Amino acid sequence: MKRHTLFLIALISVFMVSCTMNRMGDQSKIYDNDWELEYVTGPRIAFQGLFPEEKPVITFNKSMNTATGTTGCNGYNAAYKMNGKMISFQDPAITTMRYCGDGEIIFLKTMKEITNYRMTTDGKLELLMNDIVMMRFKKSFSR
Repeated sequence: MKRHTLFLIALISVFMVSCTMNRMGDQSKIYDNDWELEYVTGPRIAFQGLFPEEKPVITFNKSMNTATGTTGCNGYNAAYKMNGKMISFQDPAITTMRYCGDGEIIFLKTMKEITNYRMTTDGKLELLMNDIVMMRFKKSFSR
């Protein structure tokens, strides 16, 4: 009986450690890539119509707590705060001033509504407002 109890305790311990490591692994994956937007919620305009030339990209800099990238038109940078799976962005600063249409406006507005994130099993980054997917990114191979 004691062997079964010890085995069960060991099994539960291994499971808990692997879950903790998986959560930590998810957070580290966010920093190892440029992420290209493939979905944004809300607009009634087709995704390709919002971003006809270039899709938005986001890159996270862990040491400076900044997110940088393009809106599909202009460059931007924004400070962010991350605690576990919770994330929030300050108002993004635009680094160029071309007129870009609705895509940029929707991207920047949605960015400010984000409250948390998750990594999907197929390696995509989802930015959420509570439990609603607001934006989904795939790894960009531009690096």
